[in-house]
Amino acid sequence: MAAPLDVETLRADTPGCQVVTHLNNAGSALPPAIVTETVIEHLRREELMGGYEAQEAAADRIEDARASAATLVGGRPDQIALLESATSAWDRALTSIAFTRPLDSGDRILVSSAEYASNVLPLMQLSMRFGARLEFVPDDEHGCIDVEAFTDMLDTDVAIVSVNHCPSQNGLVNDVAGIGAALRETDTWYLVDACQSLGQLPVDAGAIGADFVSATGRKFLRGPRGTGFLYASDEALDELEPFPLDLHSGTWQSGGYDVQRTAARFEYWEKSYAALLGMGAAIDYALDLGVAAIAERIADLADHARDGLRDIPGVQVHDRGLRQSGIVTFTRDGVAPAGLAAGVRAAGVNVSLSTPEYSRRDFDLHQLDGVVRASPHVYNTMEEIDRLLVAVASVRPGG
Repeated sequence: MAAPLDVETLRADTPGCQVVTHLNNAGSALPPAIVTETVIEHLRREELMGGYEAQEAAADRIEDARASAATLVGGRPDQIALLESATSAWDRALTSIAFTRPLDSGDRILVSSAEYASNVLPLMQLSMRFGARLEFVPDDEHGCIDVEAFTDMLDTDVAIVSVNHCPSQNGLVNDVAGIGAALRETDTWYLVDACQSLGQLPVDAGAIGADFVSATGRKFLRGPRGTGFLYASDEALDELEPFPLDLHSGTWQSGGYDVQRTAARFEYWEKSYAALLGMGAAIDYALDLGVAAIAERIADLADHARDGLRDIPGVQVHDRGLRQSGIVTFTRDGVAPAGLAAGVRAAGVNVSLSTPEYSRRDFDLHQLDGVVRASPHVYNTMEEIDRLLVAVASVRPGG
């Protein structure tokens, strides 16, 4: 068991705690003050000396941010690309696969049934354009991706596998390491979306066996919006060429071009270094707290929320899996999800609304037209969870 965190200090580090009850960390978390200060400091440097010059002056700190991201996922700095979002990271991984080894009608793509729309949509495009078959892996009896069924679906024609570690709309934690173990002796490219897990759960890219792990800065990592990163395995660095290259990821030679040897090949020249330095500060803050301690604290808050919600008449908690994340999803009989979310927000508690367009197959399979999502973080208190419960109970059916 990890040492307990000092919640008073965490709240003092987080100015937003004095203003709002924020239970939308799966959307965009309240940053600690050091993150905002880091971003502003670099912007001031750009103001005084110019953007290129500020970047040069901060070169060591930028590489420190890369190293911190590598520590977070158990990789090396040369395996980390600093990017603008988790979607940019995931897309750069996918396009490198599709460019280096184009799909055709003999290929299959396997994805989890709870996969996020921004991952499924480009896979659907590739499927429709090149005739590859897109198939969804069924869930097991607990609602997670069924590793045994997945293993039975594997064959030499499976080109790509994509799995969300923690889907954003059902509270489950998929067995991404089990999927990786099943893929160990195959030539299949394996993408893991860790957008919702990094910052709240331990993530070890090597143990997972993923070729790519994509992440965002703004969710449980508590970094700025417009930040993310990509972990790339040695196999990916050896075999895949991103498309398109620019003058940062490749070099135009007299007789052709060279590609960067490190994961920087997945980056573009232009990016917000202020924001990326802020993400580095957020990662360092999480590492200083200890990811195990963060996971334990979030789990306690999420369990308290689930238990309390189940005690409210007419409320259904829709979280699945033997192991659950800090994402708590629920509905209330007689109240439209949008109305329930609006009622809770009107009571001063930040929550979010998840609707079918975010994960169409998952919502359709479970016959849901929306869920309200509460997602606590370490700086939240049990009293704030109780405030959520009072707010939910106060939204009357038909009201």
